[in-house]
Amino acid sequence: MSEKIKITIDGKECETVAGEYVLNVARANGIFIPAICYLTNCSPTLACRLCLVEADGKQVYACNAKAKDGMSIVTVTENIIKERRAIMEVYDVNHPLECGVCDQSGECELQNYTLEMGVDEQHYAIRDTYRPVKKWNFIHYDSSLCIVCERCVTVCKDMIGDAALKTVPRGGDALDKSWKEQMPKDAYAMWNKLQKSIIGAVAGDELDCTWCGECISVCPVGALVSEDYHYTTNSWELNKIPAACAHCSAACHLYYETKHTSIENPEPKIYRVTNEFHYQPLCGAGRFGFDFENRQVKKDEKAFNSALEAFKKADTIAFDSYVTNEEALILQKLKEKYGYKLLNEDALRFKRFLENYSSYSGKSLPSAQVKDVHESNFVISVGTALKSDNPRVRYAFNNAVKMNKGGGIYFHPIKDPIIEALGKTVVPVYHKPLKEEAVLYFILQEFAQREELPKYIAEYLDSLMTTKTKEVEETIKEKVVEVVEETIVDEKTGKEKKVQKKITKEVPKKVKKKIEYQVSKLYEMIDAPEDLMEKLKKVLAKKEKAALILGEDLYTHPRAENIAKLAGIIERFTDFQVMLIPPKTNSLGVALICELDDEAGEYTIGYNIKGDFTLSALGDGDLDMPALNQQEGTFTNIDKRVVPTNVALPYEGYVLNDIARALGVSDKEYTIEFTQELPQEKGYQEVAFDDLPNEFLNDGTEQRGYVLKIQKVNLSRKNAEPIEELPEFNGTVIYRCEPVLQFSPFTNKAHQLQEHGKLYASETFLHEFDLKEGDKVNIQKDDITITVEVALDDKIGSGAYIGTFDKSIDIAPLFKGYRFTEVKLQKV
Repeated sequence: MSEKIKITIDGKECETVAGEYVLNVARANGIFIPAICYLTNCSPTLACRLCLVEADGKQVYACNAKAKDGMSIVTVTENIIKERRAIMEVYDVNHPLECGVCDQSGECELQNYTLEMGVDEQHYAIRDTYRPVKKWNFIHYDSSLCIVCERCVTVCKDMIGDAALKTVPRGGDALDKSWKEQMPKDAYAMWNKLQKSIIGAVAGDELDCTWCGECISVCPVGALVSEDYHYTTNSWELNKIPAACAHCSAACHLYYETKHTSIENPEPKIYRVTNEFHYQPLCGAGRFGFDFENRQVKKDEKAFNSALEAFKKADTIAFDSYVTNEEALILQKLKEKYGYKLLNEDALRFKRFLENYSSYSGKSLPSAQVKDVHESNFVISVGTALKSDNPRVRYAFNNAVKMNKGGGIYFHPIKDPIIEALGKTVVPVYHKPLKEEAVLYFILQEFAQREELPKYIAEYLDSLMTTKTKEVEETIKEKVVEVVEETIVDEKTGKEKKVQKKITKEVPKKVKKKIEYQVSKLYEMIDAPEDLMEKLKKVLAKKEKAALILGEDLYTHPRAENIAKLAGIIERFTDFQVMLIPPKTNSLGVALICELDDEAGEYTIGYNIKGDFTLSALGDGDLDMPALNQQEGTFTNIDKRVVPTNVALPYEGYVLNDIARALGVSDKEYTIEFTQELPQEKGYQEVAFDDLPNEFLNDGTEQRGYVLKIQKVNLSRKNAEPIEELPEFNGTVIYRCEPVLQFSPFTNKAHQLQEHGKLYASETFLHEFDLKEGDKVNIQKDDITITVEVALDDKIGSGAYIGTFDKSIDIAPLFKGYRFTEVKLQKV
């Protein structure tokens, strides 16, 4: 942990930690230092040089200068003002004068800083260079507007981990040497770089990435914008509505930006999504999958009365986790009054896993938040296809590797080149399906303090040790006697004579020998190389903070109960902070709020799930419900944080609370009146919805809602079980997983993300089955057969997967809980 120090900036005393960048200290304390190129949580590029300050009498760049105890910073001097103004003049040289139609106008940092520095005339000039427009899928890149600040390059590398952008030669004219004598040195250096460079894709003409769109968000000018948003509105016309992303359990902070649809249509429309990019990144599903609302719904009294009749004869309510905490509480109240069974398969599995974890960790909730992964320098991921299941956690993993010079291990059956590209210090271990239980024992084997472990665990781990023999080559020093002939002078006669001398030398010699060594059988079970820990030796030597990420593969595992117990033991007896990724948006909230059941009764109400009577926010049921971008309420996210979300688009139909009122369960006018009634025994607070904060502070502190209090739990007296050998998959195995940018039918409803579900396969899988893109295959499991098209996914290195986002393809019968299944595959 870095020591606390104090520095002074413009006479203000600021507390920080040793080694923090001066610019971050200034921002955290509300002190303005201009900077176009620097992004919080990323490495400095020194591209703009606007952050020039004076530190203890010496000019430095605040983005790159590290705080030292007692340091005195001055942010403005006569020379600094001169440099900054010259830099802004250079940025304005040949910059297109199209502010009136530019998508960034009104929120453009080039505009703002030009005015801030008082640039009202131009002293520099050079011939312009043709710079073409690029269209990269969702992204529009106008290089004529680009100022090569390199934010996009930096965020893609340091935060996201795609590293898909770079600077490429621009072909601009070389600067006349006379400029070097006429202008401030930093302005000249920046201009020289600007003339030489432009932004390009690492892969060539096409951008090869996971399409998070964070480059759009961080661009300070209008160079990078959403292709869908381009030339559709002025930024100052948009209403910014703070909300939480409804697509996954990260529930990232975002703004839905809306205005009227057209002159003829006054109905609000979402034009784009933005985020607080300095503090929290956003994935492509959140950025581009925003218009999943249930459109043009009016109150249908006949359908509502039919719903009430259905509730009167129903004995079961089946629902998914795309609901707010408040809706979950309404469902629980309906259960308590009328005895309904509540079915939610993913939340029930997660609830049971969490309960078993808690009984062995002694904590009601896992300890790690996403920021803990960011701050770690050693991370292990088990049981999750990280880039698809929870992109924000993947970004945190990458950030830990890049910014903290860390490393880690990625355990999963499917090869992932995106994870492999995070760096050489991240070691992937691609084990067979069903081996996750052995992986958790491996973590205890290698990272727990043996003397602190429960005796039965230590003895079991010892029983897995085996003695092996290997041949090694080593260098020894061998004594060699060498006879040499010397010429000497005889002392008596004075004549030369030759004599022989023996010289003993030690010379290196390579020899082979067999040695015995001990190794755990776990290495073989999980297909890990025996030198795994040796590969991580340097990273582990610097390990200060460690995080363990566990995901949905474990909750659906046949041995989920024992795996959960092992996760709790890891929490107690290692220095890992454990994170459990909830499988859906509000799975954690549902698991905490609702008493869930195993089996359905005779008549089921389905909420976003097909039932005998269906309530649907997708608009395909018997009674419409509002989508999550049409609701106020809260989610309980991956950080155990109760985060608010707000209405982006109007909804004029019925809501769940209307049904609850009609059934005598609710006396509240608005659903959000339930916010302060969320169960306090589960860690929720008695706070009204309108009193929940929803912002980030200057120092990056997240003030969104509140974090659930972790409570102590009585430890179980039962022992965790040894590894159970399960039958191995010997045939064709496919994985239940969503493709990047898809999470559910709601993302697939968004106009930019719509696609038909397919069997997504690696190149090796296609080759093995003599398939090519566009072919159709029959996937058979027992007596179930589904026919789907095949698509190449070049972001996986092995295997194949299929998702649930396309409701026209019912894949549920293929999978019995666990996310891997063995099937028969036949080309149609």
